[in-house]
Amino acid sequence: MLAAVSKPLVRLVDRYLPDPYIFVLILTLVVFLAAVLIERQNPLAVVTMWGDGFWKLLEFSMQMLLVLVAGFMLANTPFVKRILTRIAALATTPGGAILLVTLVSLTASWINWGFGLVVGALFAKELARQIRVDYRLLIASAYSGFLVWHGGLAGSIPLSVATPGHPFEEITGIIPSSQTIFSTFNLAIVVALFVAVPLVNRMMLPSEADSVYVDPAKLAEPEPDDGSLHRPSDRLETSRTLSWLIGAAGLAWLLAYFFGGGGLTLNVVNFLFLTLAIILHGTPRRLLASLNEGIKGGAGIVIQFPFYAGIMAVMVGSGLATTISDWLISFASAETLPFWTFLSAGIVNFFVPSGGGQWAVQGPVILPAAQALGTDMARAAMAVAWGDAWTNMVQPFWALPVLAIAGLNAKDIMGFCLIQLVLSGIIIAIGLTYL
Repeated sequence: MLAAVSKPLVRLVDRYLPDPYIFVLILTLVVFLAAVLIERQNPLAVVTMWGDGFWKLLEFSMQMLLVLVAGFMLANTPFVKRILTRIAALATTPGGAILLVTLVSLTASWINWGFGLVVGALFAKELARQIRVDYRLLIASAYSGFLVWHGGLAGSIPLSVATPGHPFEEITGIIPSSQTIFSTFNLAIVVALFVAVPLVNRMMLPSEADSVYVDPAKLAEPEPDDGSLHRPSDRLETSRTLSWLIGAAGLAWLLAYFFGGGGLTLNVVNFLFLTLAIILHGTPRRLLASLNEGIKGGAGIVIQFPFYAGIMAVMVGSGLATTISDWLISFASAETLPFWTFLSAGIVNFFVPSGGGQWAVQGPVILPAAQALGTDMARAAMAVAWGDAWTNMVQPFWALPVLAIAGLNAKDIMGFCLIQLVLSGIIIAIGLTYL
């Protein structure tokens, strides 16, 4: 029955969902028109706002790119891969494999979203080598763990508002992670998803006749190779001493920082994962090989974030953000604003499939509304974060790295992910509104 329901929806998404770059171009034009038609702005003035703001998020863009790349490099280390192989041995049945891959992916994604995407895919492939289980659901289960990333340690919005100098500091001030990531309502949502998501994935396991399997031999990966050592420079590129010295310096700084009372910020999370990746890869050459693979998944961030900055500049400069904020205030209350924010963020995520980019677009709208209504700023920010994470289940932008590793297409997993969309939406909405 699940296959019969999901097939037409999967075909629809596969046929009509364009590349995320197309979304950002369309959104740019929509904001242009809204500024001219609603705010009565001169078209040339709107273009000027857009161009002047185009490069205002370069630091933030680099932070987002490093979140993805550092997470990928860490997940791709031999040490992490060995751990995944040992954990995979714990599963002895197809149902157990589905439960295990979901829990591992949830845990890894809560730690770091780039780390979680890669770990989930690599672990699913390892399980497929050892257990005969529906490969589509296995990969969908790995991706479903991505649901919790924006409520976790590398959530771009909670880390952004905890970082001095963030784009909206004048409105919110610095919001520590104790009020966002480690708040009671956020941890309750995370725990509920850790329970519900694996169980639902297990319940979706197809029958033997309906399952799709993969040949384990096709999933074999080559062992890392340090290559030629003929040149003096080769010895530097394969030197473990260099990596250990730099890694030790990085760990020393982190220990001093945390023992000195420092909290989590985007820069600290990136520094932590980069340091661990340097140490665990062992040699600079292996680290750089992993970097070359990981950077491919960040191409969208490089080209799209300047457009998000331009959109943000138009929304603020034209008064459009204030108009939308006033509209939200007209029917939302201090208590219900997080719920409406969550729903709107889920919709905007289809057009801005990036947590950092979405915050650049929605921050100027949501934060003034929260300020006027007296809504808790931390909860309002997390409502945007969870809305972004929620509809990622049917917005395949961030599934692309997982699908590339797995060798599947979006249509292979979206039917399963749609079920998770409905379930998680209910859980998150309750947590944001009532806890």
